[in-house]
Amino acid sequence: MTYALVLAVGLVAGVVSGIVGTGATVILLPVLVFAFGPREAVPIMTVVALMSNFAKITAWWRDIDWRGCAAYAVGGIPAAALGARTLLVLPERAVDLALGVFFLAMIPGRHWLAARKISLGYGGLVVAGAVIGFLTGIVVSTGPLSVPAFAAHGLVKGAFIATEAAGSLAIYISKAATFQHFGALPLDIVIKGLISGSSVMVGTYAARAIVERLSSTVFQRLLDIVMAVAGVTLLASALR
Repeated sequence: MTYALVLAVGLVAGVVSGIVGTGATVILLPVLVFAFGPREAVPIMTVVALMSNFAKITAWWRDIDWRGCAAYAVGGIPAAALGARTLLVLPERAVDLALGVFFLAMIPGRHWLAARKISLGYGGLVVAGAVIGFLTGIVVSTGPLSVPAFAAHGLVKGAFIATEAAGSLAIYISKAATFQHFGALPLDIVIKGLISGSSVMVGTYAARAIVERLSSTVFQRLLDIVMAVAGVTLLASALR
């Protein structure tokens, strides 16, 4: 029953992520925390994120902005390793609190960035990659923050989804390698991640058919709902 729940929610998470470019980890993480606890959920979610981003890359391969991806990865890869190392020394309750507060804070934060129409060049993407990479190492997923970063670079729909996924994939590989180095990614965690990530990939591929029909208004509302639900759920778990 536990895996049935994870797979069902993973399928929904994959569809949402495939449509708006983010949200798979935000939706699935509370279920993984419930099923396996926060200490295991974080490295499991890293494996899931690798699979989710790979699915988005292969679905929109021809639309990737490789220079933008490279700029983001230059800053993000070393920062993600540092963030992941920081995470491993934090108590479990602090992990839940950090996740919940972060997702709730990103709702007004994302709108603040969008309202000012901040434009990022390649240098800006290097800085954004460093900041987001470090946060990703600590709080599992910063997709909601990378959305305005890549949107500010001028990318939309398929190009945005694929380029953000390619940049994020580099960060998650760095994070996974750090977990592996410090013994936080044993075989049983990898297997749980592969099982959980399989349904996310199916949902991601299925979502491509409706991406072009999604309005910007629906995108904004869906992203806010995803972050609010995940943030409240994780805070409630930490405060129990």
